[in-house]
Order: sequence, then structure tokens, then C-alpha cells
Amino acid sequence: MKHRGPDWSGLYQHGDCYLAHQRLAIIDPASGDQPLFNEDKSIVVTVNGEIYNHEELRKKLAHHKFRTGSDCDVIAHLYEEYGEDFVDMLDGIFSFVLLDTRDNSFVVARDAIGVTSLYIGWGLDGSVWISSELKGLNDDCEHFESFPPGHLYSSKSGGFRRWYNPPWFSEAIPSVPYDPLVLRRAFENAVTKRLMTDVPFGVLLSGGLDSSLVASITARYLAGTKAAKQWGAQLHSFCVGLEGSPDLKAAREVADYLGTVHHEFHFTVQDGIDAIEDVIYHIETYDVTTIRASTPMFLMSRKIKSLGVKMVISGEGSDEIFGGYLYFHKAPDKDEFHRETCRKIKALHQYDCLRANKATSAWGLEARVPFLDKEFINVAMSIDPEAKMIKNDEGRIEKWVLRRAFDDEEHPYLPKHILYRQKEQFSDGVGYSWIDGLKAHAARHVTDKMMFNASFIFPHNTPTTKEAYYYRMIFERFFPQNSARLTVPGGASVACSTAKAVEWDAAWKNNLDPSGRAALGVHLSAYDAETPLSNKPSKVIDSIPRMDFPGVAIQS
Repeated sequence: MKHRGPDWSGLYQHGDCYLAHQRLAIIDPASGDQPLFNEDKSIVVTVNGEIYNHEELRKKLAHHKFRTGSDCDVIAHLYEEYGEDFVDMLDGIFSFVLLDTRDNSFVVARDAIGVTSLYIGWGLDGSVWISSELKGLNDDCEHFESFPPGHLYSSKSGGFRRWYNPPWFSEAIPSVPYDPLVLRRAFENAVTKRLMTDVPFGVLLSGGLDSSLVASITARYLAGTKAAKQWGAQLHSFCVGLEGSPDLKAAREVADYLGTVHHEFHFTVQDGIDAIEDVIYHIETYDVTTIRASTPMFLMSRKIKSLGVKMVISGEGSDEIFGGYLYFHKAPDKDEFHRETCRKIKALHQYDCLRANKATSAWGLEARVPFLDKEFINVAMSIDPEAKMIKNDEGRIEKWVLRRAFDDEEHPYLPKHILYRQKEQFSDGVGYSWIDGLKAHAARHVTDKMMFNASFIFPHNTPTTKEAYYYRMIFERFFPQNSARLTVPGGASVACSTAKAVEWDAAWKNNLDPSGRAALGVHLSAYDAETPLSNKPSKVIDSIPRMDFPGVAIQS
């Protein structure tokens, strides 16, 4: 797993306990090598993540002596003071293992939403294994699984407990009136706290709403930060896409408006196809939409790292929080709209977070996601969902509450047409050629006979298309264990919905497809209800709405 942290390798042994760490140095590169310790080295920690409120926490631990300037150095000392109950005090993204050598107990925890990846496994000899990736466990464990986000595992109790218990988690319907300035301030705070870095960084910019807002706020507040003093106040932005992509054009327009140093990377369909096996190996999934989306992000991350950049700020999570996917147009009422956003946020660690973390970590690059800030989520998910409902007759398009919050006439964040830019299909020369290329490649490797017997070969999450079958074959070659295939989600979905939301429209049940055009009656180019999906022209089947993961100018 050296790809995740090429800056330092740390190994610690205490009896039959081993802690190993590959470090990607973002804060205090000079002295923050791991493992990290408390004063007498009785508490040992390895951690992947960033603790944005570490300076505030250090003040609460003023009587403690810190060995490094690392933001993660507070973890061992917080455990000394508060025991296992300290985790909710951390504001950031993290996966850590903490060993208390005084009694040989250990604690494992993962951040609230699961931005950082983490897995847990058990050996036949009674051993417990923890790893940031499947490939650290699959050859040594009898059983392994994804470590649940917002949870803590304690060796003393031998089980999990949820430490993250926000009001929205119960899916109770909130009633706080929408206040655009409150939402704006909350997101600005989420972005600015992520400017904490001791290394060069940038933003991923696709020209869509989410990535453009992240870039705009970063550019607006960068000048007064420590990062600007070290690396300069001019922001760098990054975008990737097929030649001639309309999103590349939009990203250039936003970059020019904000005055960023813009880096545009191009890839070909063949470049993407050539990378598929590496993508599946690193992302560790066979989910079709995740692989489609991860491939350009994987290619872009390599380019960004080659420029000496080690951290990027990205825009994942907005569509889940605000109901930005096309199928939300069919939400029957505000209650079901809100419950679906809750379900989508809870599943992010299996999809967009998985992609953002692993596609970047494959090249020693870190992605930070301000939309998934704990405090921002609490603010956004407390809003009466009536305000989030899509009402075209009132001019309220998807994510209207977010757009309105940043519609400032005096000090505009973005040009109006970008701020109110709807989710768009890609033109034939961009999205179609990429996805069609993938399907054509898969068709050359998967026969009709293979598809006929797919349910016997892959009884769990049986692939229903040749593209899905092709990805599954590659995944099973790398990760043949049953535990591995169980870590990948499945079930009915239309336009990236949960299975529950498929019930919103009877026509959807016969048109199950991740494409946005499967949202019948919503998209202008939606599938017609009479024709089964298998008979659709490939250019219709495979065109899907841009999920607006910043910097990647293709559909996922």
C-alpha cells in the first residue's frame, strides 16, 4: 500500500500487536512521521486523515507535551483525557487505530461519513486486522468487511458502536426555515477550514455548480491563509476530459472568472480502457457507475501528482444533501425527499467517497470534501425539506437552496449562468464516446453465453450487462474471496437512486438503469416507457447525467 503514502514508512510492534503506516505528509512534513505517541509512549496511534480543529484541541490539552506539529498528534492525548468517548470531538476526516500498551487494548474509528476508506477482518487464529484497503486483508483474513462510517470498534467490548449520532440520522423530518445566509456561512466555513496545509494544493474544477462554488470560495479566502504565505495566493485548478468536452469549456470559463492557474488534461477513450484494470484494483469495486466515474479521476490524479501537488479540494456530497439527482424531481412529498437524502448520505462511503479517496490515493494525492463537513451537513439537513423540493413551475431547479445562498449581486461568487447551470447530458462526442467505448470493449470480452449463465457464476449481485460482467471478472481475479464481493453494494436503482426511491414512479421498475435518462418523465431525452432497456440504442442507454465530481468532465 505504498501508493497511499510515499513519504514515510512506519512500523511498530508491541507483543503480538503490529502497527504499520504509509505516510502522505500534508501537515508538518518534517516531524509528523508515524506512529504517533503520547508522552511516555504508552499510547500508540496510526492514522490516515486530517483533523481540522487540532489547534483548538491542543489548547484544551495545554498540560500535555506534543512530540510533533502533526494535526493527528492530538488523538493519543485526547484518549488519555477522555477515553474512548473523545472521537466526536474530532472535526475532520480520519481512520485510526489506537493501541493502549498498558493493557494491550485497542480502539479503531472511522470518520462520520466515511470519506477515508477502512476495512476490518478476522483471522482463523483469532487475530483482528485493520486496513485502509481490501488488499491489505484479503489474503490473510477468513472474513473481512467495510468498517462502518461513524463507528468505533473497541477490543475491550469486542464490538462496534456508533459514535456519530446527528439529528438527521433518524430520518425525522426537520422544520428549520431556510436561511440562505446561514447556509452560505456554513459552507464557507467548511471550505476555509480545509485550506489547512503545509504542501502545494489546488481545486478540482469541472465547471459544474458544486466544483465551481468550492473553487470560488477557495479563491476568495486563500489570500489570508498560512498556505498562501507558503505557496502563493494564486489558486491552481485542475480539470480532465475528452477533447472538445463542453465541461472543459465551462471549467475554463470559471477559471478565467476566478483568476486561477488552470490545468486542463485530456484523455482518450483508449486511455481510459487501458486503465480499467488498474482502476478496479485500486478502487476495489465492481459497481459500474463508480468505475466509469473513477477512471478519469484516476488518470487526472496521476497528472496532478506529477506537478508536485499533494492535496486537492473536491465537491462530492452536494447531490446527496440537496437532492440534486434527476430522479428527485419525482419525489412524492417533502418527507420522502428528506428520507432519500438521508439514505444517500449514509451510502456515500460505498460510492463517491470510495472513488474520491481511492482514485486520488492511488497516486499519493489527498482529496478533501467540504460538502461532507459535519457542521455543514447538520445545517443543511436541518432545513425544512419543502425548501429543497424541485418545483419547475416556481423556477426552483435542483439544488435551488444552494444556488440561492450564493446568489450575491454585489459580490458575485460565479456568473449567473454557471450558478444556475442545470445538470446536463454530454454531447455525443464526449459522454457517448467514452461510455460507448467501454461497452464495445466489454462486448468483445463477454459473450451472450456468458451472460446467459451469469446468475450461476455470480449469484450475488448478478451482473445484468456485459459491461458489468466484464468489471466483475476483473474484480474477482484481484479479490476472489466471498467477503470481498459482499463489500460492493447492489440492488435496484434508477438514475443513481436507492432501491426505495424506485417506488416513486411505476414506470421506473421496468427501466432500472444507473443512467439519468432512466428517470422517465424527467429528462428531456428520457427512455420511452414502452421500449425495454435492452433494446435502446447504446447512445441512449449509456448517456448519464454529470454527477459533478469536480475536475472530471465526463458523465459517470
